[in-house]
Amino acid sequence: MKEDILEQLVDEYLMHKGYFTMHNVKFKPPVSDPDFVSNQDSVASDIDVIAVHPCKTGPDRVIVVSCKSWQEGFDPSACIAHITQNKKYAGREAWRGFRELCNPKWSRAFLAAVEAATGTQSFTYWTAVTSIRKNRTKEVWESNIEFRAAIGGNPIRLVSFADMLDDVWEQLSTTPAATELGRMIQLMKASRWLDHRQPT
Repeated sequence: MKEDILEQLVDEYLMHKGYFTMHNVKFKPPVSDPDFVSNQDSVASDIDVIAVHPCKTGPDRVIVVSCKSWQEGFDPSACIAHITQNKKYAGREAWRGFRELCNPKWSRAFLAAVEAATGTQSFTYWTAVTSIRKNRTKEVWESNIEFRAAIGGNPIRLVSFADMLDDVWEQLSTTPAATELGRMIQLMKASRWLDHRQPT
């Protein structure tokens, strides 16, 4: 089951782009991992969405998504600072929301789970968010050396809901879309909702 609306919309968006998707893929460090600690590592985390495109090659063939549907938006620089300083972010220790990027044993488990699901450890990692609070800091997240090293050197993208809407909006014609997200956006376009919201 897809647990929140952003996860559902990411799933729909990637299907709209021709990907086959799976969601809530569990992963945790195995007992055999040399750094395994029973009282810390026994509860699995999950990968929100994994998407595979049958016609693509390279890192874009597989998209692995972590969704952060925070209503206040996502501030990349602040989040990195909280992780680095071992502070809380969005109500818990910041690194715990990004285990695969921050903790080697969780990174190893994450890569193993992706490979088990897709047959490869070559992918693009997405942090999908409701909005990006400071666009000028987006690159800070995507180019973070430690994060990229943790996931095998694969590329990282920070993707907002607006990014997905803009992409689908431009592509749609009046032919009925194949996904619920596409049909919803077609309905929004047909309603001329954005025209009504323009300042007078």
